[in-house]
Amino acid sequence: MTAMSPDALVLPLCMAVAAGLVGCFAVMRRMTLGADALSHVALPGIGLALVLGANPVLGGVTALVLGTLLVWALEHRTQVPTEAVIGVVFSAALAVGSMLTTGTELIEALFGARRLPGPWETGLGVAAAVLVVAFVLRARHRLVIALVSRDLARTAGVDVARLDLLYLLAFALTVALGLRYLGVLLMGSLIIIPASTARHVARSLNTMFAVAVGISVASTLLGTVGAPLLRVPAGPLIIAIAAGCFLMSLLWRRT
Repeated sequence: MTAMSPDALVLPLCMAVAAGLVGCFAVMRRMTLGADALSHVALPGIGLALVLGANPVLGGVTALVLGTLLVWALEHRTQVPTEAVIGVVFSAALAVGSMLTTGTELIEALFGARRLPGPWETGLGVAAAVLVVAFVLRARHRLVIALVSRDLARTAGVDVARLDLLYLLAFALTVALGLRYLGVLLMGSLIIIPASTARHVARSLNTMFAVAVGISVASTLLGTVGAPLLRVPAGPLIIAIAAGCFLMSLLWRRT
């Protein structure tokens, strides 16, 4: 991958900020494995878009939204845990997506493409990132109350079902931000790893936010800049740097 211009870093960095914030609540909601699986729901949408000659990112976004609505509906109608519902939807999505995409197309869908986003994609991506960040910051207290006790949240006037749906949609939108850059396989890792690291070292929610966003942004920036120098793909390098931060946090916590 060739060196990226400063303008080309705007969307990846916005993606990183959204991933750090959304990941904090994914970790606290114990969606660590489910969150990574949910990102794979985009795969059949990408495959179908490629078959129809449409934009693969739009196909992935559509699949993510539909998959999110399905997960939310099944969870609240059947009372099956979110992780179990996501696991079933993920398995089906992975099977269908693998049949629709092959070869280079499958590799790009899983690990991201080398092509840079166009102006319209960057603009929509930045707007989506701002929307996700605004939602998490505005709803953080309601999300925390719902984590502590759903009954307490209802008593406080929180519509828990609606809040769950909005959070899952924010999560899906965050995954969509990274479809072009990291792919469905690595984007879930960027959401989970920085937040897991922050949980080890943070003493408050605001500190957890700051640490998670800081690691996510730093990993994305270092991975993007370092990839051309090391002649490796940016996506795997970004996740490797984030994982290194997690391992260092474990050592720091022990000392």
